[in-house]
Amino acid sequence: MEGPTDAELARDTWLVVPLYNEATVIRDVVRQARETFPNVVCVDDGSADDSAAEAERGGASVVRHPINLGQGAAIQTGLRFAVEQPGTRFVVTFDADGQHRTEDALAMVRRLQRERLDVVIGSRFLDGRTRPGLLKRIVLKGAVVLQRMTSGLRLTDAHNGLRAMTRDTAARLRITQNRMAHASEIVDQIGSLELRYAEEPVHVIYTDYSRSKGQSLWNSVNILSELIFK
Repeated sequence: MEGPTDAELARDTWLVVPLYNEATVIRDVVRQARETFPNVVCVDDGSADDSAAEAERGGASVVRHPINLGQGAAIQTGLRFAVEQPGTRFVVTFDADGQHRTEDALAMVRRLQRERLDVVIGSRFLDGRTRPGLLKRIVLKGAVVLQRMTSGLRLTDAHNGLRAMTRDTAARLRITQNRMAHASEIVDQIGSLELRYAEEPVHVIYTDYSRSKGQSLWNSVNILSELIFK
């Protein structure tokens, strides 16, 4: 018996997009994402620009935080929204700045359908498509080592924002770290909940815009410092 088609898998998936001051790109990001995944929820985390309105113009459902709480809080709100929607089977976390590809997200959802997995985590280091700078690579690899020591998970990329998970997994996660430390917290919970996980090679697209919105080396250093001092 054949399994569900890609279109059926995408229809049963919600993309959760944390959103903060991305008015210049979010409409196009949502439109392009919805060519594959019709269900997109953007959590506007107290943006000072027209991010929420632009996301709605792109076709997304929008949930608003009245004040800025941080990316972790936005993801938690989005997960809660997604699991409450009828027919949800899978949930994908997806960045608002255009650095993630829906082709990679769909491949991750296929693995959830095909394999006995609870979560699939994107990795920019499993193939040669993504080319971060040398210093950024060193910092991210250092974060992987520290994360492995705290969580026990053997990952190659512990701080990739592209993740696919089953509905049950999304319902079990409890993100309390609102800033960048939420990524470490998610990995720790995957370990503590003994979830079945795998990594999937993904292509992270670095642009001048995405670097200015959080993909800088300094941001990577902040991640590393949060791992050391958490």
